[in-house]
Amino acid sequence: MSRGNIIMRYEFLRFPGGKPKAVTFSYDDGCRDDIRLAQIANSYGIKCTFNINSGFIAKNPNEWHLTADEIKKYIIDAGNEIAVHGEYHRAPGKQRAIEGIKDVLNCRIGLEDLFGGIIRGMAYPDTGIRDFHNNASYENIRGYLKDLGIVYSRSLGADNNSFALPTDWYNWIPTAHHNNENIMAYIDKFIGKQGSYCAARTPWLFYLWGHSYEFGNAGNWEHLENICKKLSNRDDVWYATNIEIYDYVNAYNSLIHSADGSVVYNPTLCDVWFDIDETEYCVKSGETIKIAIK
Repeated sequence: MSRGNIIMRYEFLRFPGGKPKAVTFSYDDGCRDDIRLAQIANSYGIKCTFNINSGFIAKNPNEWHLTADEIKKYIIDAGNEIAVHGEYHRAPGKQRAIEGIKDVLNCRIGLEDLFGGIIRGMAYPDTGIRDFHNNASYENIRGYLKDLGIVYSRSLGADNNSFALPTDWYNWIPTAHHNNENIMAYIDKFIGKQGSYCAARTPWLFYLWGHSYEFGNAGNWEHLENICKKLSNRDDVWYATNIEIYDYVNAYNSLIHSADGSVVYNPTLCDVWFDIDETEYCVKSGETIKIAIK
């Protein structure tokens, strides 16, 4: 729509391949049931982020937690992400800043020493940032996480019951826990969404979280199977880890536009897709493209 010389348009992120939706899972604590969860989710093409306490990694394969070899074989080598969950699973909201910093930093260093790579993701352990003591505050915690090279942290204890991308990466609230009473209705809504008119074409993210031992304790692994079956093999969905979601959204937000919006430059290392008034565009890494103004 135009008003004089002003072009009024709507632009929205599209995930890789121009897909309007994405799915990601996040599971905590590095316990033995993570192996089965990873095998089930991955068999359906779904990726998961596993949040690990470096101080609790097992020495022997008969312990409750996974060994380093098991984490590498069943999680990392299968294409999943590992992320920080505190060295000893301590809630940062209950700790003095120096203790919170040590728990996060030691976990990150420990995981990188064991598995290599650069680990930038996190899920808050225990009560996380739900309440505070010892002069802790969300603002201070977010500040030191940034300084420690953490780029996102999943919150816990609440579901956002929506498919919105996070507006605050350090309080990333997932769509729903797998035991949410509305979980199947949410999945039906998510997979049933079709193209919308130009002002309502926002991208959708379905983010599932929990603990794999909850399936083991309840003896209801079929619930996970049913979730994965409904979400899998969809042409309009990108299946990604948490860090892949973060990196891609950050790349989209790094695009540089001319003042009138007719030229777009991609300074990032990945190709980026977006939608303008129901027309899909892809700007490749390092490329500048011209946008047709209607």
